Amino acid sequence: MSHDSSDDTDRGERAERPPEARAVEPSAPAEFGLVQVWWGDGKGKTTAAMGMGFRAAGHGYRVHMLQFMKGGASSVEDVRGEYNAIGQFPGFSYENTGHYGWHGFLDGSDDDEHAAKAEAGLARTRELLRAAEGAALDEPLALDAPPEEGVHMLILDEILYAVDRELLAPETVVELVESKPDDLELVLTGSHERPEYVVEHADLVTNVRKEKHPIDAGQRARKGTEY
Repeated sequence: MSHDSSDDTDRGERAERPPEARAVEPSAPAEFGLVQVWWGDGKGKTTAAMGMGFRAAGHGYRVHMLQFMKGGASSVEDVRGEYNAIGQFPGFSYENTGHYGWHGFLDGSDDDEHAAKAEAGLARTRELLRAAEGAALDEPLALDAPPEEGVHMLILDEILYAVDRELLAPETVVELVESKPDDLELVLTGSHERPEYVVEHADLVTNVRKEKHPIDAGQRARKGTEY
């Protein structure tokens, strides 16, 4: 079989050119529809989910992140860097239905209010799933359209942690997974314990393990890395 040296030249030229950013135009994913679970005691579950969100949005897909419990300690500001970044990016939106502060951490917040917020997040998730069911997810979606008109990727951040804290029932999360549209990429994060109840329903399960963390040595959450 003959070898065309021009192919090698083309590949070499492409390798030498740095990747260029292009304008983001509405597009539709060809292979979305899986369920992802990110759990573990290590740092980076939300960060990984948002990274995928930015990557998907960079291809012109519509992404929405619904946070159930993000808050943290009193040392953490309520305006997070990721909110500012998402707000600047077309096709990526977010909302936070969780109570500020961590439920069960004796931070002075009302547990009943935590429970009410979790239920509100659950109701909102069901609304977004119904919207996605009625949308044409195999077609481009307007990047500036509200999530009520459908999204290609839905990130439910800290929903597994809400189950750990008994704010949501495990079977409720399974119900959400089973009711999602076939073409919707669904990403679930949270929990330091393996979420056995949903593992068999997921296509991708990642355990984010901690080997060492500065918080164990007394380091407080740092602006720009933890929030």
